[in-house]
Amino acid sequence: MKEGKIIAFFLGIISLFIIGVFLKYSKPVLIPFSLAMFLSFLLNPIVEFLTRKKIPKPIAIIFILIFTFTLLYLLGLLFYSSGKAFASDLPNYGKKFDALITNLSQKWKLSSQTFESIDWAKQLNFSSIASFLLSSLGSFLKFLTNLFLVLLFLVFILAGRGRFRDKILNSFKREDSKKIIEIISNVDRQVYRYLSVKTLISLITGLLAGVVLYIFGVNYAIVWGFFTFLLNYIPNLGSVIATILPVLMAIIQFEKIWPALWILLILIVIQTLMGNVIEPRILGMRLGLSPLVVILSLIFWGWLWGIVGMILAVPITATIKIICENIPQLRVISELMSG
Repeated sequence: MKEGKIIAFFLGIISLFIIGVFLKYSKPVLIPFSLAMFLSFLLNPIVEFLTRKKIPKPIAIIFILIFTFTLLYLLGLLFYSSGKAFASDLPNYGKKFDALITNLSQKWKLSSQTFESIDWAKQLNFSSIASFLLSSLGSFLKFLTNLFLVLLFLVFILAGRGRFRDKILNSFKREDSKKIIEIISNVDRQVYRYLSVKTLISLITGLLAGVVLYIFGVNYAIVWGFFTFLLNYIPNLGSVIATILPVLMAIIQFEKIWPALWILLILIVIQTLMGNVIEPRILGMRLGLSPLVVILSLIFWGWLWGIVGMILAVPITATIKIICENIPQLRVISELMSG
């Protein structure tokens, strides 16, 4: 019995290693597939609504695909043009940052020979950060290629959703198939509710942040708004990063503290209101992921899939938790993942 447990333990470790290697090297396919699954939860209710209005399912799917492609293409074009310009201009902010540090040190009498002699622009290496951002953005052609893959997967996922129930009914006994369908329906409903609410809240938060930054005249407000939208999928940590980065940019750009403080205050109010008041009320519950689980998932998926993995980390982890909640044998895992 003891030997069997030891063998099972080592087999589990080997299996995890093989799964990790598979996820790592299948990144070019699995990332578009994961994004397609993410979109399918958001778009399938629209397909069902159109089919209820007597529109044939193939036509409904084609309509959804055209709408999704147009929206993502325009957003991608807008973000790429703004993002490339921001990354190109970033080294110029190094000199402004150096001048700001010198002015503040003199104003607040913090100056010392050591402090003033530091070349802050060189130490922070704005050029390297700009190069990293440019390489991370990649080419717009690569974005279109990935978008095509996402839409290709999305076609098959949306088309096959209605047939899954029939396949289960044909594959299992009547009582077993009813239980399986009930579990899948609960998971589908909860995942859709979580993703749709989270996406809506993230979108509104990003738009509000972008508008506030635009009103204050902060450069590349569109880029910061888009980053706020993406980072809002990461609880707590994402909102902190999404607030600090544009505030730092405002300090460097204006070379003054007060405009940045007003921006900081307004962004904190927006993040607190949307994340801690409105989102739980609309969602009807808190997901309750442990902070440790969130950090570990960010590290794991970030290591596997880079920046996209970090953005998808919490939605994937939340989906796993929801699945475990609905399967009695896996409920203990859901409890361990809870905060």
